[in-house]
Amino acid sequence: MDAGTDRTTPRLYVPRYTALQRVNHWITAILFVLLTLSGLAMYYPWLYFLSAPFGGGPPTRAVHPWLGVALAVCFFALAIQFLRNNLWNRDDIRWASRFKSIMFNEHENLPELGKYNAGQKAVYWLQLLLVPILLVTGLIIWQVYFGRLTTIETQRVALLIHALAASIAITVIIIHIYAGIWIKGTGRAMTRGTVSGGWAYLHHRKWLRETLARGDQGRTVKAGSAYGGE
Repeated sequence: MDAGTDRTTPRLYVPRYTALQRVNHWITAILFVLLTLSGLAMYYPWLYFLSAPFGGGPPTRAVHPWLGVALAVCFFALAIQFLRNNLWNRDDIRWASRFKSIMFNEHENLPELGKYNAGQKAVYWLQLLLVPILLVTGLIIWQVYFGRLTTIETQRVALLIHALAASIAITVIIIHIYAGIWIKGTGRAMTRGTVSGGWAYLHHRKWLRETLARGDQGRTVKAGSAYGGE
């Protein structure tokens, strides 16, 4: 049935994230943005203007490590909850090997997936690797509390690793955000906690079947076809 011709057919919305998970996600995202701005302000002289929201250079330098500790706590709390769904399997290899079909939205050529695809899992594991590196190196170069515990040479190496890890983490997050915007309907998961049945059926069919089998029937509203929407 064409969803556009029948607006009275209830659309199925499937629960994807709890309210606590969404709040944690947005806190982590805000902290990451603040860390990026403050970090860039300290690292590149021509980006010093980014320190303005923090009150200038000294306050930026003082608040940056505290933001990093807060982000690590929030991130690990979130990562633990999502660990099981981000374990690799054969479907991920098959999905990733069909790059052309992914880019041209040829969904009929792609395998049925669980809650996350290989790209999303790559983001998860990269950040799970990078955040601890950023935390440890950040503590080493945190002069106020740990400056006397290591040598200058060690701190220089830690600073270099910290900067490289931060650059990779920022790039990964930019790709993550772009993918969320590019795939229509994805943003709803982190704003309302649900996705449409059409979105789930198209992108994560195996997860949809498992969710419905568990009895998480979702909620319906009179907004179009159950599988024809966003």
